[in-house]
Amino acid sequence: MVKRTKAMASIAVGALSIGLLMTGAATAQASALGLPYAVTPYENVNVRAEATTASAIVGHVKAGEPRGASCWKHGQLIKDNGYSNDIWVRLAEGYVSAVYLKGDARGGLPASAEC
Repeated sequence: MVKRTKAMASIAVGALSIGLLMTGAATAQASALGLPYAVTPYENVNVRAEATTASAIVGHVKAGEPRGASCWKHGQLIKDNGYSNDIWVRLAEGYVSAVYLKGDARGGLPASAEC
């Protein structure tokens, strides 16, 4: 039983280390693009030219893929998965709804980062 507990503790520490590295990778990616923040979607999302689903799709972000972000703004209200929000986060190539981002209502960006 002691060996199993030690093995499980090692696995937990390893998972935590990987999580910290991924967070570091997101921050490094954002910095490389000259963007001050990092965001991560919890499911696949479309990147739009503007903060509305009526605008052109200019890219895609896969679930769990960290991306650099510069700011947030109010746009079209999006309702999905029991959440609703009108905040969109600006990536290098366009906007994603914060409904699909990990973190708070602004995808983890500070209130002061309004576009």
